[in-house]
Amino acid sequence: MPGQAKASRGGRAGLGLGEGRGRRLTTRVAGRAGEEAAVCYLEAQGYRVLTRNYRCRCGEIDIVAADGPVLCFVEVKARTTAAFGAGLEAVDSRKQTQVRRVARNYLARLGTSLPSCRFDAVEVWLDPLGRPERVNLVRDAF
Repeated sequence: MPGQAKASRGGRAGLGLGEGRGRRLTTRVAGRAGEEAAVCYLEAQGYRVLTRNYRCRCGEIDIVAADGPVLCFVEVKARTTAAFGAGLEAVDSRKQTQVRRVARNYLARLGTSLPSCRFDAVEVWLDPLGRPERVNLVRDAF
């Protein structure tokens, strides 16, 4: 119609968020929103985020943070629905092994004395627009 702006296909603010019924967040957008919510939550809990999305040939760690003197490797799982299970269920033994390998790589690159470490997991439940509804932190998850 004349005088009306067209809605972009990309949705809201170029984030890939759909408008209207039947449109869902893409996996990538939900993951990014989940990681952002996890960072905010961890910082509110007193963590100091050191690195996000650390990558090496072994894989990726979502967040590396300090919780006091302890270095934490944090796996984040975001969900908009329980259709594929809860996020924490996806941190299975295979994923844990991969995160441990990447953590070893990260520690080797530090080149200093090894700090105390632990592996945490964060589950983020998002609403249909990608806003966090609930965040669950499991310290020393594996």
